[in-house]
Amino acid sequence: ATRTKSAEVERADSGIGQMSARKWRNRASETLTSLQAWEAHRPCTDCGERDLPVETDMQNCNQRRADLCEKCCKRRTERKESVLEFVNTEASYGEDLRIIKEEFYLPMQAAGLLSQEQLLGIFSNIQELIDLNENFLEILQEEIDQAFDQGDDDLMTVCIGEVFLEFVNMLPAFQTYCLQQSSSVNMLNALEKEKELLRIFLNVSQNDNTALRRMNLRSFLMAPLQRVTKYPLLLSRIIKATTEYHPDHGSLREAKSRIESHLEHINMKTKQEGNTWTLRSFRQDSKKKREVINIEMRETALKTVGWLREETRFVMEGSLQLAQPPDGQWVKKGSKTLKFQNMQVLLLVNMKRVSESSLESAEPGPVKDAVLVLIRDKNNGKFHLLREPLRLSNCIVSTDPDCDDTFELIEIRREAFVFRDSDQARTHHWFRQIRRYSKELGSWKKRRNALPNIMISTAHTRP
Repeated sequence: ATRTKSAEVERADSGIGQMSARKWRNRASETLTSLQAWEAHRPCTDCGERDLPVETDMQNCNQRRADLCEKCCKRRTERKESVLEFVNTEASYGEDLRIIKEEFYLPMQAAGLLSQEQLLGIFSNIQELIDLNENFLEILQEEIDQAFDQGDDDLMTVCIGEVFLEFVNMLPAFQTYCLQQSSSVNMLNALEKEKELLRIFLNVSQNDNTALRRMNLRSFLMAPLQRVTKYPLLLSRIIKATTEYHPDHGSLREAKSRIESHLEHINMKTKQEGNTWTLRSFRQDSKKKREVINIEMRETALKTVGWLREETRFVMEGSLQLAQPPDGQWVKKGSKTLKFQNMQVLLLVNMKRVSESSLESAEPGPVKDAVLVLIRDKNNGKFHLLREPLRLSNCIVSTDPDCDDTFELIEIRREAFVFRDSDQARTHHWFRQIRRYSKELGSWKKRRNALPNIMISTAHTRP
């Protein structure tokens, strides 16, 4: 009887009463209605606005574009066209470089029309530009193919700015070619008047060689100059069609700024050498002027240390105040007793290449060497070194609690330097970076807590 009574009172539901169940059903119905309303008036996935195309227009779009407003749909189309234009024009430029080499340089070399020195004078570093273009174009094409393979028909995952910054070492190669362009054309004009066989070869090539599109050698030699001045325009189009929330937006702006600064630097070098021609001019603001100065200082530093550009990384650069204390007692007297002078300082690190690939070599590898280059402020329009670079493997770097606004660098068996920045936090950042590489490279690093200005007393008593 007890079991029967217990069975009669067992609940067959989940423990929720009728009132609660009715409330949850109403809540679920409201939620479903809300989701349906949101779906009918959902925001754009790119900008968050709700002015989506009408239902008839959405039927003409695929499912992915159905989540975009009309403005963003148009912007994606413009961005895709701009990205493809960048890659396609890079391929066309590479074809012109190939024509220069295969239709002019190699035949002229094989026929002995010009000496090797004359060929170098006319064609400059064309082979370096060819290699850079092939590597750059290969990575760009891989980005495009990978996007299409992943179903990204709008190429939103393609980051032109990031790839451009990985190949930023091609800008100095353009600079070398551009600065030699005037002398190259003058040499070609003089040799064409002097050598009849050369003149006949150039005329026949232009008229009979269909690959040249009836263009002469001078037109093809202008291709690198035209390409380097077109980069800012192409990047501007991509930036205009790229939302600020896109991961490549910052890299695109930085890439555009870098190329414009290099163009201004090329123009400045051209004027210094007395040439009348200039590349396309861009508006200079204070940031671009500083970047031009930095480019010139980096060139001076690279020429001084003699390292390969692709193996060199500029860790820090900027203005520091420098003093050379006459003795080791300056800490007791304080840094106010020192006479400081303004100096441009660059911290360069020589990295071992990870592989031959230009993209992979950008990854940091083991440090081979690190130096501190000290450059005086400009005098007569040129930078001058204060002394030979300080190799951090031969230096000890330290600070003193009584002079926390400075740090000291001692070159073993030679000189001592005291540095400071106008900003104390930046002074500490300089100190940490310099000490890091000094410890990594210095043979003295095995000694525990090696510090300068330590008086070691040899006098001791024996028991």
